[in-house]
Amino acid sequence: MGFTLTEACFSTEEEARAEIEARGWHALTLDFEAMETDLHWHDFDAVLYVLDGSVTIEFDDGTTMQCGAGARVDTPPGIVHRDSDTAYRAVIGLACAPADMSRPINKEPALLP
Repeated sequence: MGFTLTEACFSTEEEARAEIEARGWHALTLDFEAMETDLHWHDFDAVLYVLDGSVTIEFDDGTTMQCGAGARVDTPPGIVHRDSDTAYRAVIGLACAPADMSRPINKEPALLP
């Protein structure tokens, strides 16, 4: 199972936070600078709600996912991807508490079990 993109699924930060809290997850609102990451994966479930701007997610097979304002992206663990974006603002929902996440958060593809 890969990432799941749902477009136009929310309108406000409050809606995004309410959906995350309904899951019993932890919500963080973050501002991201324009950047590009290396291929990596995470060992936790997360969900991304894009509030403003956009992010492009590229997978290790070369396919991409364009995510603009109003998009929700459900991200299961163990999916190798990279992010490239303009600056954007998002609410991220984490299934685990941020303090409990293993480090580094972005893990190298070679470390995938």
